[in-house]
Amino acid sequence: MSSYIRPGFLITHVANPVLRRLGRTPALVVRGRRSGQLLTVPMAEPLDLDGRRYLVSGRGQTNWVRNLRLASTAAFRLHGTATPFHPVEVSGTDRDTVVAAYRRKLGRSVDRYFREIPEASGHPVFRMDPLPGGASAVGT
Repeated sequence: MSSYIRPGFLITHVANPVLRRLGRTPALVVRGRRSGQLLTVPMAEPLDLDGRRYLVSGRGQTNWVRNLRLASTAAFRLHGTATPFHPVEVSGTDRDTVVAAYRRKLGRSVDRYFREIPEASGHPVFRMDPLPGGASAVGT
């Protein structure tokens, strides 16, 4: 499935640039698949489920999803601290379980996305595996 719900003008051109500059909002840091530059993407905090952390794309096949698929490492910045991780895309029933927990946690704030992309398979999920030995490379 290749569905993608584009964010509106205010999110893209006003809110996200301001949030990136402030640097205090939760954000994914991942290397761009085309530019090779490190990109900072403001987003919701990861979902904690059964002792693991996950990133869920409510908007479907976003650019951060495409970038994360190609990255061997990335980082998540929360409260001023960037924690590196190895992204592992989750599929099948494991993905469906995470997506259901994401919907329960975020409730009405994500209902619109699930009306537009109703299948769990349309919402990519990445498990955030810790890097071995405290490695700190991001997006390489």
